[in-house]
Amino acid sequence: MKIGIVSDSLSNQPFETALDTIAGMGIEGVEINTGNWSSAPHIDLDEMLASSDARKRFMNAITSRGLSLIALNCNGNQLHPTDGQRQSSVVEKTIRLASELECSKVCLMSGLPAGAPTDKTPNWIISAWPPETSEILAWQWNEVLLPYWHKLVDNGREFGIDNFAIELHGNQLVYNVPTLLRLRDAVGKAVGANLDPSHLMWMGADALQAVSALGDAIHHVHAKDTWINPDKAATISRLDTGPMIDVAERAWSYITIGYGHGESWWREFCYRLRLVGYDSWLSIEHEDPVLSCAEGVQRSVNVLNAAAPEKVSDYSLQPI
Repeated sequence: MKIGIVSDSLSNQPFETALDTIAGMGIEGVEINTGNWSSAPHIDLDEMLASSDARKRFMNAITSRGLSLIALNCNGNQLHPTDGQRQSSVVEKTIRLASELECSKVCLMSGLPAGAPTDKTPNWIISAWPPETSEILAWQWNEVLLPYWHKLVDNGREFGIDNFAIELHGNQLVYNVPTLLRLRDAVGKAVGANLDPSHLMWMGADALQAVSALGDAIHHVHAKDTWINPDKAATISRLDTGPMIDVAERAWSYITIGYGHGESWWREFCYRLRLVGYDSWLSIEHEDPVLSCAEGVQRSVNVLNAAAPEKVSDYSLQPI
C-alpha cells in the first residue's frame, strides 16, 4: 500500500509549496480537488483543459518531486435541484481532464436530488417512516440517480475513464454499503467505493466489516478518522447539526488519524483491505479543526506508516 493525500488537506499552501511539503513527509501520491465542494486552490480546471502547456507544467510539478497523480476529486452534489447543472459541469470537465492527464480514477459523490420534481432543496431520507419516505426514495433512485449514472458511466467510457470512486457520505443517496452495491449492480463495475471510514464511524456502521462486505468494489480509500464524544453523543445522538468547528460541543468530529481510533484499529483496517485484494492508495484527508494542517497530516502519515503493509507477500508453505 502507498500513502497519498487529498490536496485540500494543505489548502492553506500554494500548489508547489504543498507539493514540497507532501514530498518532504514521505507521501508518494496526490489526489487533486478540482471543484464543487472545494474551491480548488491548486488547479484551474478551465485553464488545464484549454492548455496543453498548463497540463505539462502541472504534471511536471508533481512528477519532478517523485510524486504520482493518483486521482482527481470533484466531490459535490451534481444532482442538486437548483445547482446540479453547474456541479455536473465540473464533474464532466474533471472526466475530460482525467483523460488528458492519463489519470483513470475520478473520486466523487453519488449526488442527492430533491424529494419531488418541484422541490428546490435536496432531501436525504434516513427513516422508513412516515410511509411517503419510500415513495421519495423510489423517485430519487429511479427517476434521477440511475438515469444520471448510466449516462455518466457511458460518458466516462468515451474518455477512457472506467474508475468512478464514490464516497460513502451522509446527505447523499449512496452513503453505506448496500446503497453503493445497489448502484454498482445497476450501472456496472466502473462504479466502486471510495471507502472513507470516518463517515461510516459517525453513522454508527462498522468500517472494518464494510471492507469485507465491499470486497473488490473498493476502488479507492480515504484515510480519515472520527472521534465520538461520548458525553455529547449520549444526549444529542450522532445526528448532530452543530457547527463542524465546535469540536468540544459536538457528538462527533473528523479528527487526525490515530486520535479517534488508535494504531491497532488502523492496522486491522489495512490488513482487511489486503485480505479483499485492495493494495493501493491510502489518501489522507485532513479535516481536523484542532490540529494544524501540516501537523495533522504528518501525524496521520506516522500512523499509516506503522499500520499499512508495504511489500507484496513472499510467504509460501514449505514442502514437507
